[in-house]
Amino acid sequence: MWLNSTEVRGVIVKMDNRIKLIQENTNPIFGEITQPVSEVNYLDCDFRTPMDKPVEGVRKRMSFNQFQFIGIMNEEIIAGIAIVDLKLISNVFVYVYDLKTGVLFEKSILQPFAIATTIEAKPDTGKSSFRQFGDRVDITTNEDGSERYLQVSLGRNVSIDVTVFQPADFNPLRVCSKAGYNGWVYTQKVAGLAAKGTIRCNDKQYLLTPENTSASSDWSCGFMRRETAWNWASFSGKLSDGRRVGLNLAAGVNETGVTENCLWVDGALTKLNMAVFEFDRYQPEKPWKVRTTDGLLELTFQPAGKREEKINAWVIASNFKQMFGHFSGWMIDSAGEKILLDHIPGFMEDHYAKW
Repeated sequence: MWLNSTEVRGVIVKMDNRIKLIQENTNPIFGEITQPVSEVNYLDCDFRTPMDKPVEGVRKRMSFNQFQFIGIMNEEIIAGIAIVDLKLISNVFVYVYDLKTGVLFEKSILQPFAIATTIEAKPDTGKSSFRQFGDRVDITTNEDGSERYLQVSLGRNVSIDVTVFQPADFNPLRVCSKAGYNGWVYTQKVAGLAAKGTIRCNDKQYLLTPENTSASSDWSCGFMRRETAWNWASFSGKLSDGRRVGLNLAAGVNETGVTENCLWVDGALTKLNMAVFEFDRYQPEKPWKVRTTDGLLELTFQPAGKREEKINAWVIASNFKQMFGHFSGWMIDSAGEKILLDHIPGFMEDHYAKW
């Protein structure tokens, strides 16, 4: 049973602390969401074709896409781990890039009909997993979602055992926006978290401590546009005074009435306006620039390496470039402080997708 709700500046506020995304009127909550979302109960949504015909049963489940991405970074490495469930196919990719030596390990696996792939529709407490032969990726949490556990085993090549910490006073970004004529997308993002654990890549082992390692998480799902493209920027690191900083910027998605653009300083969130990316798509190794139209951020990104992949599999396609490197520049938080950034590790992405 839902308690009363109010609307403040376009943001729905529930009297209880945890909400389901789909409300009693069968519509999702659109805009920025300030309360924890216990479940994206998409089967309760009144989802229809562009010609108003109800989509139900298996077809409805098959139309719902999900993915989760974890980024881990420090002065030695940048690593990215993702589980993607597109129903007709699933994909997991793992890469570890050594910033000192320039050596990149990467592995990408496709799974027809998303066999042995699970992403529970619970952003804070759900389990995500992938299995194929001897390879496995698991992302789980504790009961309150304050710790996220990442475990990866790729044969004899790579093993990852990392815990990402999200303090109780950390403010995640939660946004739901319309996608095309009849769809919607929910995304929940955090950056600038502490992490600890180990990453073993071939014969080298990296020890991660909360003092030297930062992490980010991107949990997204929805009835997405059949064909879309976006640019994305994210970093996680520490300032010289010890404060943790994080960033999330995107252009091309989640821009219908709201953006997913924000920065964090020690867990405090500052919303940003539209993001403008400037880069050479065909020479992505060159420096990138990104700024926001509210004048609160201006950054230069220097790539150090990249992971790219092109998939053209029947009705699904992807042209994916994710660069990893360092950000420099400045940003202004909600308190009005201008924060200088120098050599903060993170990602830039250019992605075309059809699903």
